[in-house]
Amino acid sequence: MKAEKRREEILSLMGNTENPLPANVLAERFKVSRQVIVQDIAVLRASGYDITATNRGYVLNTKVRATRVFKCRHTFEEIVDEGVLIIEAGGRIEDIYVNHRLYGRISARLGLYTRTHVEELYRSLVSGASKPLMSVTDGYHYHTVSAPNEETLDEIEKLLRNKGFLIEI
Repeated sequence: MKAEKRREEILSLMGNTENPLPANVLAERFKVSRQVIVQDIAVLRASGYDITATNRGYVLNTKVRATRVFKCRHTFEEIVDEGVLIIEAGGRIEDIYVNHRLYGRISARLGLYTRTHVEELYRSLVSGASKPLMSVTDGYHYHTVSAPNEETLDEIEKLLRNKGFLIEI
């Protein structure tokens, strides 16, 4: 398959999925090396396509999604509950940030789209490899959450409030 055709198909695959596409999966599908896929992505970016590389794969940023920031507070043990609540209601947890009194805003991109992503994050935190960002602010933190529409975000807000996780801004 010629490179241009492969790139068109890569764009089509990314445009038709909600999940990141790993380079090794694309390489296997097109029977090329992972490095060829990395080069294809570079060419697509240079051509003007907004493609983000995450630790789970490539994402085409063309779909318009509603976003909202939620200020939350909960215990370490409730991290999975919060994440699953947002995802099962149709949201994505794009990032987390805290406002530290000394250091200012500290943020991290999360890109959590499935229950498995939330559980993997929690297992990583439980292993002691890292502490959750919210631990530096006594559990207070913000999430940017995206969803297909404002109604979904309204439902997520209601669920977070009912669970006691939402702090009114």
